[in-house]
Amino acid sequence: MANIAMLGYGVVGSGVAELISRNRYKFKDELDEELVISKILVRNVDKHLNNKNRGLLTENIEDIFNEKVDIIVEAMGGLNPSYEYIKRALNMKKHVVTANKDLMAERGYELLQLAKKNGVTIHFEASVGGGIPILKSMNECLVGNEIKSIRSILNGTTNFILSKMSHNGMSYEEALKLAQELGFAEANPESDVKGYDAARKLSILSTIAYNRRVEWKDINIEGITQIDSDDFRYAKMKKCSIKLLGISKISEDDIYAAVMPVMVKQDSMLGKIENEYNAILVEGDAVGDVMFSGKGAGMFPTASAVFADIADIVENKREKTITFSSEKASINKSWDLKSKWLLRIKTQNRVEIIESISSSFKSCYILSNSVSGNKKEVVAFVNADNEDLIDDYIKKVKSEKHAQFVKKLLVLDK
Repeated sequence: MANIAMLGYGVVGSGVAELISRNRYKFKDELDEELVISKILVRNVDKHLNNKNRGLLTENIEDIFNEKVDIIVEAMGGLNPSYEYIKRALNMKKHVVTANKDLMAERGYELLQLAKKNGVTIHFEASVGGGIPILKSMNECLVGNEIKSIRSILNGTTNFILSKMSHNGMSYEEALKLAQELGFAEANPESDVKGYDAARKLSILSTIAYNRRVEWKDINIEGITQIDSDDFRYAKMKKCSIKLLGISKISEDDIYAAVMPVMVKQDSMLGKIENEYNAILVEGDAVGDVMFSGKGAGMFPTASAVFADIADIVENKREKTITFSSEKASINKSWDLKSKWLLRIKTQNRVEIIESISSSFKSCYILSNSVSGNKKEVVAFVNADNEDLIDDYIKKVKSEKHAQFVKKLLVLDK
């Protein structure tokens, strides 16, 4: 019998409990094991009066850490008190399964080392892509590859919002409100819309991919709060859509890592990912581009990944253990490839800005007034060898007081 204790009984926790109930006898014939939930930690038992698992609920953390428990599933989220609870579980030599990307992005190295020291494991497949089996695929199926880059849509909330803005003509505010009404966005959506959630997930992916620790706070992060309907109008002129991408790529000296809105071709692999779906495009030196996609959040997609981790522990699979390197990566925050960029410059000096763009970039396309529809804004697509050149130009026009506001968007061809 495999005894499982759970921390948290919200959307993910209740989904995990349901899958455990459905599959209780799944391993009985094969391994003579039966999955049993011993206790579920909740904040307030009285909120679950009509729940079928009410008899398992407790508000006392000591009920979780009894000697009969084999696996502890953490579905609380956040750093506190999850961090202390998981540390305690590992020190008591209990296996841990978590969907907590905040925890693994902040404390992953320490917790993985602690698990190794105590001869147990910590599994965290659901922390990055919800129901997408990306970590195991990278760690096992792509083991013969040197990972060169990752391009990804890692946040279902922002992808839903951008999809509605693109296809339904909604404003950012309207799309966010709809996402909240449908349960795709929290009442406080800051972590999603400002890019922090995607950055934490990208840090975990990149740390595993490149075998160097990528701290999420070192990543260049830009959210979607400044994206408007005109951005989509200009994107469609280039047959592009706008996605919040988590991008990383390795070079000899450092790792580029950024989360930002990017124009991608509508018919590209990432351009076709809509609504709450996530996608991760991994480039390996042997296999080339490999795409993983699916629902990145929600009760059963996330619970599916958690249950798969539980199954691996119960089946005592000898898979290669995921580790985080002790070597901290040097992070490059500037895109260093020759690319096209959209520039939107609000100005009272339209002629001066047009002249400066033409003189600063050998290849540029400046939209006319009739196309942009705004006499106080200059809109241009420019080609630059790297992002530093774009940023230097922006600093220049701001310092000369020709520009009140400048927006830039990277345009990717694939």
